[in-house]
Amino acid sequence: MLKVAILDDYQNVSQQFVDLEKLSGKYEFKVFSEPFVDEADTLDQLADFEALLIMRERTPMTKNLIDNLSKLKFIITSGSRNKSIDLEAAKKRKVVVCGTEINIHPTPELTWALILGLARNLKEEIDNMYQGYWQTTVGVELKGKILGLIGLGRVGSQVAKIGKAFGMQVMAWSENLNLDTCKELDVLPCSKEDLIKSSDFLSIHVQGGERYKDCITIKEMDKMKKTAFLINTSRGPIVNEDDLIIALSTNEIAGAGLDVYEKEPLPENNKLRFLPNALLTPHIGYVTAENYSMFYNQMIESLESCVNGKPIRVIE
Repeated sequence: MLKVAILDDYQNVSQQFVDLEKLSGKYEFKVFSEPFVDEADTLDQLADFEALLIMRERTPMTKNLIDNLSKLKFIITSGSRNKSIDLEAAKKRKVVVCGTEINIHPTPELTWALILGLARNLKEEIDNMYQGYWQTTVGVELKGKILGLIGLGRVGSQVAKIGKAFGMQVMAWSENLNLDTCKELDVLPCSKEDLIKSSDFLSIHVQGGERYKDCITIKEMDKMKKTAFLINTSRGPIVNEDDLIIALSTNEIAGAGLDVYEKEPLPENNKLRFLPNALLTPHIGYVTAENYSMFYNQMIESLESCVNGKPIRVIE
């Protein structure tokens, strides 16, 4: 039987969405619900597996891993792309990489949960309600405020539409900003510097990778309004985390709403966890029942296609 590892099922829910028992005569599954300690631990625990079903960027599929997992034949990832897979190494080893479809609207929805949470001090007010207090902060309205978007692709465009519905002015910048999209959505294109200086809420919606690594550092945060909020539901390394901790600790900016981090899962002793003006969620932008159902069922579908010699949704 083909040995298949399901990685990083943090909530231990994969079997709620796909019936592995039906496939037990054909595949030997093992579910990993905890992240690996390090790459050596990953190599050790995955040495015997021929197929890996992985969840987005939770466990990076590095060249070292792909080269040294000698039995590995297939990598099936959730989503249609995964920058943490070394595709060149997979190609050289003739390891087939496939993906799944993904609903993108959950991430814009979470983005607005974070924006609203910051604007109305929901973290503090909810905590205070359970402590017996009543009305301890003063929030801000969204209408008339400037929403700055770094990235106006599929996710950023949805965030922009909701911003307009709230009566916000929306501005956008990216290295490959589409001016037709700006015109269609009534979004003002601008330079990165103007976006950072003007935004009351600055939200990030570009892909990870080297292009946008450290796109926001202390240099940019120093130029932001002291009343501004930074929101990141894209990828952690886009914002320099050490610099963000400094900016939040010194009230250089009013607050941050974060769903993504430099290291995930976020270490228990990370300073972000102890900052009152940081609203944190554990990378749940895409974590919905609808997406998980699609992911796990299409992972199995892709696995079956690979085993039958006719792989679908191949990522190259």
